[in-house]
Amino acid sequence: MTADDRKDSLMAALRRLAPGTRLREGLDQILRARTGGLIVVGDGPEVLELCSGGFELDVELTPAHLYELAKMDGAIILSSDGRRIVRANVQLIPDPRVLSFETGIRHRTAERMARQTGALVIAISQRRNVITVYRGDLRYVLRDPALMLAKANQALATLERYRAVFLQALGHLTVLEFEDLVTAGDVAYVLGRAEQVRRIGQEIEGYTVELGTEGRLVRLQLDELLSGLENEYRLVVWDYVAEPGTEREALAALHALSPEELAQRAAVARCLGYAAQEDDESPLTPRGYRILHKVPRLPAAVIENLVRHFQRLPRILAATVDQLDEVEGIGGIRARAIKDGLRRLQDQAFLERRH
Repeated sequence: MTADDRKDSLMAALRRLAPGTRLREGLDQILRARTGGLIVVGDGPEVLELCSGGFELDVELTPAHLYELAKMDGAIILSSDGRRIVRANVQLIPDPRVLSFETGIRHRTAERMARQTGALVIAISQRRNVITVYRGDLRYVLRDPALMLAKANQALATLERYRAVFLQALGHLTVLEFEDLVTAGDVAYVLGRAEQVRRIGQEIEGYTVELGTEGRLVRLQLDELLSGLENEYRLVVWDYVAEPGTEREALAALHALSPEELAQRAAVARCLGYAAQEDDESPLTPRGYRILHKVPRLPAAVIENLVRHFQRLPRILAATVDQLDEVEGIGGIRARAIKDGLRRLQDQAFLERRH
């Protein structure tokens, strides 16, 4: 299982257990009563063959039912969709040879069941009063929503600061692009800031998943702060990647950089396909994707035709209306609109720099 697969699996589990769901409400009631509990979400043959005793129920899951059944010593088996209680007071018999790093019997059983079956298994500690989630070889301790909300708000403040730095760097890059003075160091700095913003956003995304209904306002603020930034990030890569057609590989390489590498401009430049020995001051010329996407009502297909025809942004900026008209999909009216749109963008970029 890749790191992305592991993350997706964990996020799927946390969505089922987020505040506002019936399952989480039942878990919280068990937690407050300090009775402890062991719950398996999954009633496939790989789970049932490891169950002994207990009794069948097949009733709808409600928080009250879950709380009352947890007072018994055995485990509770839920349907795979988590909507029904299938069995209760069950003894789980996982293979004792399955690796477990837990010490308590309940948690050791839960970890082995999760590793052996791949099912979502939840252990509620009677003494420590915490909820531990297992899925495959993943282990996660649910945190208090109030603490999570405080962390999310702190992360939002950090994201706002990093976003401002990224937008400032992006504005500076825009001016340099119009002046044809971009260097490898300029591009690497912008991409490093963009990747930092993306990672902080992903962290907050995890908070919103775990907060469930409690994280609605956090989600709204996150969406507002990240609006349009991912597209800007992607278009910078499309503008400066060394070999056209390797944009997705470049983005994946940027995502894989460690925090230390992200601060090294040479490491960021390598992700774009540039040699490590190239100087920060090596000149680069954008293809024009990002600037052209700012021209109103300009379809993506037309932008692609423009870049393919002229290859570099300075050539597009220097082109006359008649030369623009020669590109497929551009008539005289659109050619004049592109010329005027680019001129307005240039004036706006220079005006913002003076302020």
